[in-house]
Amino acid sequence: MKAEYISEEMDSSGFVVLADYIPGIIQEIRYHSTYNFIGDRIDGYEEPVALLTKEAARALKSVSNEMMVQGYRLKVYDAYRPARAVKHFVLWGIEDTDIRMKPYFYPDLEKQELFVKGYIAKNSSHSKGSTVDLTLFDMKSGKEVDMGSPFDHFSEVSHPDYKGITDEQYENRMALQKVMIRNGFKPIDCEWWHFTLENEPYPETYFDFPISIKYLK
Repeated sequence: MKAEYISEEMDSSGFVVLADYIPGIIQEIRYHSTYNFIGDRIDGYEEPVALLTKEAARALKSVSNEMMVQGYRLKVYDAYRPARAVKHFVLWGIEDTDIRMKPYFYPDLEKQELFVKGYIAKNSSHSKGSTVDLTLFDMKSGKEVDMGSPFDHFSEVSHPDYKGITDEQYENRMALQKVMIRNGFKPIDCEWWHFTLENEPYPETYFDFPISIKYLK
């Protein structure tokens, strides 16, 4: 069934601040900064906080608990993404000639290919509130776990099953994927960092309230 925008899209009552559920989570909300594939702060990102549906936050807490025992914390780059942010992406892809971040995020692709190849969606699962972009942080080394490519590097090398990386990097990806799947999330085939709650509570709703604690009901 095709998802449609419905009247509840501004209703934030089913959402929570992720850090309230997972106090030890690390947040680097890239779209609140200028260090992203566009190079500007993205529309709707009023605060550098991760918001998720209650159901997704609970499931991610289980992931966090499991990984903490193994010496890892979760690091989140993006969670709920307002529909207006996705529109910002689309307009940039269609109308904007600016490619200043190309060397860092899509060195081997043209802008339009980002949509064709599925790296940027015109309707994002993030706007439904139960999708998260994340990695693992090694508490012993004080660094992110080496996944073989950085977040939002739009290239075949970022596909979870890409074999042109070291065995250790591949194993790190699989470790993240396995713990996420075990706790109810599903991956996608082009980004190792992207996971959606299998039984997401709003599968047909794209929300558009801005990312700020003050908007939560």
